[in-house]
Amino acid sequence: MAVDVTESRERDRMKRLTRLGLGLGAIAFFLWLRLLSGNPVSPGWPSLPQEAVFWLPGIVLVLIIGAVFILPMLGNGRSPHTIYLPEQIEIGFDDVKGIGGVVAEVNHTLEVFLNHRQFRTEMGGTPRRGVLFEGPPGTGKTHVAKAMAKEAGVPFLFVSSTAFQSMWYGATARKIRTYFRALRKTARREGGAIGFIEEFDAIGMKRGGLGFTAPASTGGEGGLGVNKVMSQGTGGVVNELLVQMQSFDESTRPDKAYNVVVRFLNRYLPPNRQFKTKKPAFANVLLIGATNRADALDPALLRPGRFDRILSFGLPSKNDRRELIDYFLGSRSHVAEMEADDLLDGLAASTMGYTPASLERLFDEALLVAMRNGRPALNYRDVKNAQMEVEIGLPNPVDYPMEERERIATHEAGHATIAYLAGKGRKLEVLSIIKRKESLGLLAHRDEEERYTRTEKEMRVLLQIAMGGMVAEELFFGESSSGPAGDLAAATQLAADMVGSFGLGGSLISFRSLDAGFVGGNLVAKVLGDGPARKIVDRLLNDAKHETKRLISDHRYLVEALRDALCEREELIGDDILDVLRAAEQSNLDGGRVVVDLRDAEGSTDEPEAATPEPSRIELVE
Repeated sequence: MAVDVTESRERDRMKRLTRLGLGLGAIAFFLWLRLLSGNPVSPGWPSLPQEAVFWLPGIVLVLIIGAVFILPMLGNGRSPHTIYLPEQIEIGFDDVKGIGGVVAEVNHTLEVFLNHRQFRTEMGGTPRRGVLFEGPPGTGKTHVAKAMAKEAGVPFLFVSSTAFQSMWYGATARKIRTYFRALRKTARREGGAIGFIEEFDAIGMKRGGLGFTAPASTGGEGGLGVNKVMSQGTGGVVNELLVQMQSFDESTRPDKAYNVVVRFLNRYLPPNRQFKTKKPAFANVLLIGATNRADALDPALLRPGRFDRILSFGLPSKNDRRELIDYFLGSRSHVAEMEADDLLDGLAASTMGYTPASLERLFDEALLVAMRNGRPALNYRDVKNAQMEVEIGLPNPVDYPMEERERIATHEAGHATIAYLAGKGRKLEVLSIIKRKESLGLLAHRDEEERYTRTEKEMRVLLQIAMGGMVAEELFFGESSSGPAGDLAAATQLAADMVGSFGLGGSLISFRSLDAGFVGGNLVAKVLGDGPARKIVDRLLNDAKHETKRLISDHRYLVEALRDALCEREELIGDDILDVLRAAEQSNLDGGRVVVDLRDAEGSTDEPEAATPEPSRIELVE
């Protein structure tokens, strides 16, 4: 329960009522005194002398001109924040889904915030005054901050850090001071206040981090001058933040005036009879900064006493995504089949790498697809179509010439066949020859279970899948086309990672170690620029192509079945792909040919695992 916050708010409310009663009482006393003296106060305009007609317009004109020049200058120092009261916020902790362990820590922080007096006086601790939310965009940082304000029942002062910035020198720091002053004032009036600064890195970057030095052709002195001015401006803003975040407990203006009078009187009093000055009252303030670039912040901002805790908002896991899917689907019109657990589990698995904001957008796009097709509720196919539109682009159907249509279908069928035969533990999502952006067709496939590492064998299989389109074209048409260009680029990237980063090319030298010295550069360029490493990459690609050619030669009927289905239907989704493949296998068995299931015949290996830097949710092969 918010015991301390409620008591502070009630105490402040009684003070306001007392001040209001005294003020109204004084006015009432004055009015009654005038009434009893026979000179009551009458409403109306004050009487002006006749000469006013000459000098009054001039005074009004001067006041208008003064307002035109002065008011904009006064506005430069105003705080740009927006106050949201608890009743204006619709988001509570019940609406916070898919964040996992962060919610527990947020709850703990909020509990200390609401019962700060107990924590300070009874337990002797110092409450957290600042919390930094860091993580990729769309992971729920602002969402959680609003929920905190709603649950705490205190005002929420929202501001974007870019709103502090001003073209006038010193105005940015003045706006920051005004914002923190408003935060403290609101906290004293309401028992507590939560401040939220969005994109905090825009004003909190490392001092000197925005330096710019002009090239030699523009004049060295001029460049250094720009560097000096920008560094001083950035440093001044950060310094102001440091001071304000360390000075939450600042005396109010009445207390400052009282202390001035007391100090003046104490100059004439002996030490044992001097009056005591008032100490700054505790302001129950919680400042939340949100950024996706915590490493760019000035280190002084991250020390205890300023940002006491850093909470990381990462990408949701599969279980978190399932929780988010249930939440978003519950508020949107959908058909009954969408409530099947196996279907929703598959959807959660296929959206690896999605943020909560991305998932919400996915269902909104699915609703638009359903509306476009004249249906009032979304279904699973709508969601998959929306996923393709979001990740790849809108479909742009074109009339392929018959030969080119068959070639593209054969190309994509080659990818799918290798993924089916060699891709143990992979699920085929979409097989299409519908043009999207620069892609004439695609195969979308993923791991059946969420994985964060890959073995050498699994990476070699991905190389084979990438080669499937080229090999299928060569076997069925005698030559390849320009279609495999994207496949070869992706395969080369993966092979370069295997050789230059994962230590799977016969050498343990890591080409990424060059980045530690800020040399930078493209890893593929580094690997291909090294003679021995380039030969290993070329060997990996050729081995993958050779194995792919063997598999497709032994299973041409699978490629033919998928090719014919694509030419007829243009797009196969999920189980539709497996139905075509299984029907082709059964038809081949009925013809007397024995087919070996290579996926079950694979044995276990002891190849080392290598961490992939950014696991993708769906592998796309064009």
